[in-house]
Amino acid sequence: MKKKGKGVLGLTIPKRVRVAGMTFYLRNGQVIGRETATHEKRSNTLPQFVQRQKMRHTTALWKMLRFCDVMFTERRTAYQNFASLANQLPVVYVPNNGTMNQSSFLMPGIPVSDGILPTVKQELGEVDGKPALITDLKKSDRTYHAQLRLYTAIQTIESDVLPRVRFSMREVSWWDMTEIDNHLALIGEEFADEMKGWALVKVIDDRCSPQTIVTRCSLYQQYTTQEALEIAADSYGGLTETPFLSPR
Repeated sequence: MKKKGKGVLGLTIPKRVRVAGMTFYLRNGQVIGRETATHEKRSNTLPQFVQRQKMRHTTALWKMLRFCDVMFTERRTAYQNFASLANQLPVVYVPNNGTMNQSSFLMPGIPVSDGILPTVKQELGEVDGKPALITDLKKSDRTYHAQLRLYTAIQTIESDVLPRVRFSMREVSWWDMTEIDNHLALIGEEFADEMKGWALVKVIDDRCSPQTIVTRCSLYQQYTTQEALEIAADSYGGLTETPFLSPR
């Protein structure tokens, strides 16, 4: 008589095996698979929660940015490239509800491009008392095959409750820039808007400079606090404490 639990080649098959949400078990010599029904609470340690919040925000930003003819050339896909850079942004904690799950926040450092050309250093300031985006570009950088793309990010509040960043891009002429202290700058009242951010990208053929947003917007900061973390974590059922790490 064949011993119970013996499979082909004499291998012992456990009575039940759970793999990737499926339970496999032996019945009348055949392996049967069923979807696992479990009511166990999902693990939600502090590191897991932080990473999930990062990925939620990264995805929300990408959904808005991807339509702006962006250039991310240093990874297999543009999204992978963007996500690896966006993972370094400050973590914003939002509660688990149908509205805030779609939220995104304007903050310094949002990547809009990645490539092999030198980074264009830029900052917000004033030129002759007028708001400006000041760069380290010089007149000597002007060449007929080098293009400039200005990405603009706007922090909106949609339906009075949903913070969301909208992006746009326009090409800028070298002749639109003003020379100041041997550097080139874009001057305009728009650069005083505290709900907007900008990044000037240099493009030559299929190469570009790696650039991130500069902005004065501070709305996101209220979602980076310990209080925001605790409120958001509670909305997900709280954090799972471990013997080695617990939320502070």
